[in-house]
Amino acid sequence: MNEKKIGFIGAGNMATAIINGILVKNAQKPENIVVFDLDPGKLELMRNKGVNTASSCEALAKEADIIVLAVKPQNYDEVLGSIRNCINENTVVVTIAAGISIEYVRKGLEKNVPAVRVMPNTPLLLGKGATAMCRSDNICDEDFDIVYNMFALSGDVALLDESKMNAVIAVNGSSPAYIYLFAKAMTDYAVSVGIDEKTALTLVCKTFEGSAEMLRSSGDTPEKLIEKVCSKGGTTIEAMNVLRNNNVEQIISDAMAACTARAEELGK
Repeated sequence: MNEKKIGFIGAGNMATAIINGILVKNAQKPENIVVFDLDPGKLELMRNKGVNTASSCEALAKEADIIVLAVKPQNYDEVLGSIRNCINENTVVVTIAAGISIEYVRKGLEKNVPAVRVMPNTPLLLGKGATAMCRSDNICDEDFDIVYNMFALSGDVALLDESKMNAVIAVNGSSPAYIYLFAKAMTDYAVSVGIDEKTALTLVCKTFEGSAEMLRSSGDTPEKLIEKVCSKGGTTIEAMNVLRNNNVEQIISDAMAACTARAEELGK
C-alpha cells in the first residue's frame, strides 16, 4: 500500500477494524493514519496504537489524501458540510455507510471528488470480512488500490456496479444479524431440552463454520447440499418441511427487501 495520508472521521468498530488490519499487516506506517472522533477515549486508544489524531473534522480533512467517512448515515450531512471547504478535487472520499451513494457525497461536498463506496460487515473485526465495493470513474488506479487493500487485508472484497450497492447491504452488510438470530433460536431450543448452553453454542458455531466451507468448497449448490442432508423419511426432512410450510425462504426474502428499502430511504 502506497504511503498516502489516510484519515478516518469516526473511530468506531468499523474504523478500528480497518485500521487494525492496516497496522497488523504493516500496510501503512501508523504516522500516515490520522483519526478524528468526538469521543476522547477513542482517540486515546488510537494514539496508543501510534496513530495520529486530529482536533476536528476540518483539521483532519486538510491533511488527509484519502478520507474514510466512518460515521452513521444520519451524520453525513453535518460532516460533509464541515469538510467541504477543507478538501480539493483530488481528495479521495470513501463512504462506508448504508445507503450513502457517491453522488450523495459529491453533492454534500459540492465537488466532483474521486470516491469509493464500500459496504463492509462486522466480521471485518476478526479479519473475516465480506466487503462489497464500487468506484467512481474519476479515481486513479493507484488510489483505488489503496482503498481496496484497506478492506482486502481483513477479508474478501467483491466489486459491484453502484446500482447494486443498496441491495448488497442485505446480502453481506446486515446479514450477520440474520445468522445470529438463527444461532440464538437453535441454542435456545437446545437449552429448552436440557443441553448446556455453552455446549450447544459450540456445536452451532462449528456447524455454521463447516456448512460455510461446504458451500464454498464442495461445488454443490445450496439446494443440492440440502438434498444431501435430507434423507427420505429421516429427521432433517421433517425440520425442512416445517420451515418451508411456514414460508421461511419468503420471510428471509421479505426481510432483505425491507433492508434494501431502508437503504434507499437513507440515501435520499
